Amino acid sequence: MTTDEKLAAILAAVQTDPGNRGLARDPHDNLFTATAGQFQAACRSIAEHPNPVVAIFTGFWIPTATPPAFETDGPLGVFLLQEVLAVLAEVGVYCEVNLNVAFGNVWAHESVRPVTHLVTCERPGPTADGTFRTMRCLDITSQHERLHCTYEMLKARDRPVTISIGDGGNEIGMGSIAPITMAKNIPDSQQVRCVATCDYLIVAGVSNWGAYALAAGFSLIRGTEHPVELFDSDRELRTLELMVESGPLVDGVTGRQEATVDGLPWDVYAAPLLRIREILELP
Repeated sequence: MTTDEKLAAILAAVQTDPGNRGLARDPHDNLFTATAGQFQAACRSIAEHPNPVVAIFTGFWIPTATPPAFETDGPLGVFLLQEVLAVLAEVGVYCEVNLNVAFGNVWAHESVRPVTHLVTCERPGPTADGTFRTMRCLDITSQHERLHCTYEMLKARDRPVTISIGDGGNEIGMGSIAPITMAKNIPDSQQVRCVATCDYLIVAGVSNWGAYALAAGFSLIRGTEHPVELFDSDRELRTLELMVESGPLVDGVTGRQEATVDGLPWDVYAAPLLRIREILELP
């Protein structure tokens, strides 16, 4: 396969809807069709930059979980994404203090150089009334507005390329999709839709998958070689178990402190990752 064919195959691997959220309910006008070409452009934007400085924001609070905590979707994908990007880019990850515990308190970063790319993964953004909402329309503004100010500061100060990854409609970047398209596909989208836009929006069935895809696309275009343990499903499961235990993190769908993502069985969750390994021709 050519590079373009591999990029298309990577995107196809992550653009399914295992949670039946309605990402492609309308077969002709949906969240996947509305963002055609943006995944490839996002990968090339970072990979073809001579000296990228990437700031990544993640973390989504689940107030109804036991205990209330940040969810497993977002941090797990970002962990791999930052590892891959860090080979050829300066990378910093931003998250709330209590989420940072899941990463061993090492993900605080401020670059001395201007940020060239601002990436969000499963990160809520403001709705039309300025509040931050879960897909159940619960208000989580108090958990997110402080760090969102940092995001807006970097965006205004450095004028970076903005790339967002989401899977539901309430994440930063979803404002780039027309409200009518969102309404055709996502139930109650008027109440939860984030109005914040971005330059390139990657919609995936699970946001972690979108982070995996961006990492793979960057690696493919730059022609970098990585240890075989990257993009490995067994390694991802071990990392997830550690994050859940130390965070704690919770499954955003079940609300339980368990090593799952969006309520999916592990073989279903890991399937796109296995497909990406095949496309990258990793052993």
